[in-house]
Amino acid sequence: MLLWLPLALLNALCESLKDVAIKRYVGVLSGPLITWGMALCTLPFLVPLIVWQGRGITDVSFWVALLFSVLINSVAVLMYVWAIQHSDLSTTVPMIAFTPLFLLFTSPILIGEWPTRAGVAGVVLVVAGSYLLNIRERRNGYLAPYRALLRDPGPRMMMGVAFLWSIAANLDKIGVNTSTPLVWVFAVNAGLCITLAPLALRRVGQFYTTGGATWGLAGALLLMGLLNAISLAAQMTALTLTLVAYVISVKRTSTVMSVLWGGLLFKEQHLRERLLGALVMLAGVVIISLSSL
Repeated sequence: MLLWLPLALLNALCESLKDVAIKRYVGVLSGPLITWGMALCTLPFLVPLIVWQGRGITDVSFWVALLFSVLINSVAVLMYVWAIQHSDLSTTVPMIAFTPLFLLFTSPILIGEWPTRAGVAGVVLVVAGSYLLNIRERRNGYLAPYRALLRDPGPRMMMGVAFLWSIAANLDKIGVNTSTPLVWVFAVNAGLCITLAPLALRRVGQFYTTGGATWGLAGALLLMGLLNAISLAAQMTALTLTLVAYVISVKRTSTVMSVLWGGLLFKEQHLRERLLGALVMLAGVVIISLSSL
């Protein structure tokens, strides 16, 4: 049965909807506050699943991996929100597809995994997709899209996020292997709540505008937390039903969904060119993921 497939698609859908929610409310709340609030609101939804699972930490290396993971993810998630705030969804979010590209270099160093020829082919597609993502600038020269990518701070920042997440992904593998997927996810989110609290609490006054707005913002954070919890639960459940490469490949369809949401909800321009680029990048991600089989 392909029960894992709808779960992985649900994972991707929730990720793209979470991006939309961040884009909608990041102009009202600061990046640190919205990031901290989303992590905090994720925890209550995960607790019942952890209790139901009934297993815990199995090795002390869990804590070492957790420490570095929280530090890296704290920086990455702030950069992620900043990129969405300052640039179009359709040019920033697809940059996350570069994470497998960086994994081709970080994984051999950190966990001894080396790329195959198929993996290299996937890298070429990711680079080609980044070109198509900015194809509207081609009239200024064939290298113009890459120069535009460097000029726009949002995609550039998101590429930094992709690199940091390529390191964190290796730590995730250590963490999951020394506990359970849900315990690891809960621990990382709890760690984010602690590390981001000083920045977030300095901006908590942003909630106190009007009564209706305050409750509306709190509800938005709860919605983001729910989407995050559903996304993580669906992903981890799907991983128990099939190969990791299949689940992560389907999850990356969130980049395409984000491009669609950017055009439909925020009226972002050049949707057709950007969608083509996102699809080519996605094809590269699929090849990279499957090359590890």
